[in-house]
Amino acid sequence: MSESLHYDVAIAGGGLVGSSAALALAQRGLRVGLFERRYCGAQASGVNYGGVRVQGRPAEQMPLAMRARRIWNRLPELIGINGEFTVSGHLRLARSEADLAALEAWAEMARGHGLQAQIIGGAAFRQRYPWLGAAAIGGSLCATDGHANPRLVSPAFARAARAAGADVREQTELTEISHDGTRFQLRAGDMRISADWLINSAGAWANTVAGYFGETAPMKPIYPNMWVTEPLPLFITHNLGVYGGGIYARQVARGNCVIGGGRGHGDGEYGQPSTETTRAVMRDACALLPGLREALLIRTWSGVEGETPDSNPIIGASRTVPRLLHAFGFSGGGFLLAPGVGEILADLVIDGATATPLDAFSIDRFAAVAASSVA
Repeated sequence: MSESLHYDVAIAGGGLVGSSAALALAQRGLRVGLFERRYCGAQASGVNYGGVRVQGRPAEQMPLAMRARRIWNRLPELIGINGEFTVSGHLRLARSEADLAALEAWAEMARGHGLQAQIIGGAAFRQRYPWLGAAAIGGSLCATDGHANPRLVSPAFARAARAAGADVREQTELTEISHDGTRFQLRAGDMRISADWLINSAGAWANTVAGYFGETAPMKPIYPNMWVTEPLPLFITHNLGVYGGGIYARQVARGNCVIGGGRGHGDGEYGQPSTETTRAVMRDACALLPGLREALLIRTWSGVEGETPDSNPIIGASRTVPRLLHAFGFSGGGFLLAPGVGEILADLVIDGATATPLDAFSIDRFAAVAASSVA
């Protein structure tokens, strides 16, 4: 027998964005249905590197990043665990004087948003970080950044949403989505679902949802390549990045080093790590971190994430349907941002506006590009 359900807000996609939105909305008293075709937090949200960093964000992301970062301090009260969140600081390395100058320019911009980053170079840098190789000549340290365990954090947001009253349904794929002029009408198996609002947080598959309403964004699947070493004596004191990208590394309390860089490969549905990429990036990583040279790699992995042409996410209202909100395309940088995005989506549903600037993330920015190219 078919089941008929109605929600104030239906959410397509149970990653960290969808789950944090469900939690924020349920806490504010709305009836929320969250639908995930596999398991909550099992896609990009649960298999990413785990960096919780504001450092390196473009200027347009800074207000959102600062808002999101404040939420991470409240993880235990929000989701019942700390998710191995460690405020280790984030050290972004420079391999040239030009890199160092770029880090100084970023630090100046960040100060305008209330974030302090310390530029370190020369003998002071070498003395402070003797475990770094000669390939690194300096860096920018953002002491308030850190890292966490995505395998713990992402599913915990879904559990917290359920505990707050959201109807969280895993292994439940939405197969029909439409708007009848008044409400959204959805189907999942034998269930017929109606909702006043719809949030599209379906990650790399969000264009499928957007496509039901005649709007899609230029987004391609990417497969971040990551691996972890055997436990080593503790030596990496910060979450590490490199100006220009390519390598990132952190060490957990057990001693394992989590390292990433480059891309794996996949079919749009599943991602696989690349042995060739791992070898190539590991050579570069060893130039920065000589302590890794004899380390055994015990596991490699990848996931599927959606990347936009400008590497900024799509957050905000649909341009074709009222009360449809998009939140996808985080281009590999969504782990820090997601809890802030969840709060912002709740603002938009309940208050009709948010104090956090979203103009740079509008789906309209791609429509304008398409229109100009046609012209």
